[in-house]
Amino acid sequence: MAVSRSRVAGMRRVVVIAVAGASLAGCSSFSMDAFKSTPPTVQVQLDSIPSGADAKTSAGPGCKTPCSIAVPATDFSVTFTLNKFQPVTIPVQVINVPADVTTPASTSIDPNPVVAELQPAGSPPKSARKPPPKPKQAKPAAAAAPAGSPFPPPPAAR
Repeated sequence: MAVSRSRVAGMRRVVVIAVAGASLAGCSSFSMDAFKSTPPTVQVQLDSIPSGADAKTSAGPGCKTPCSIAVPATDFSVTFTLNKFQPVTIPVQVINVPADVTTPASTSIDPNPVVAELQPAGSPPKSARKPPPKPKQAKPAAAAAPAGSPFPPPPAAR
């Protein structure tokens, strides 16, 4: 059985297209993100008084104090929350010191450690509270007319 030359070329074309399509399908999940470097991170120590508070950074990560977490090397804030205590938010500044001839580049955090002193969420201070209501005063009894008054005495209350 002889196969014509044009038919072989056509089949070859189909095979080449199929292989090329399969190889491109494998690349569909490929992205340029693979070439981007991950942003540098810094380690920060978080603590609270009392300990055991939930500490959540504006950069995303969080933990229960005392703890240490890695966050992207950009300015952020930390919010500390604990049941029966008022929440506290503390801003944190990341300081990048560029390298020079005598020292290598460095990154520091201010403040580090980040410590929050939580206040009880009790009643408001006395100055903010409403004063207690004043008791109602009873109406004074009708005064009797003084002796020798030209006016008659007031009628008796029933």
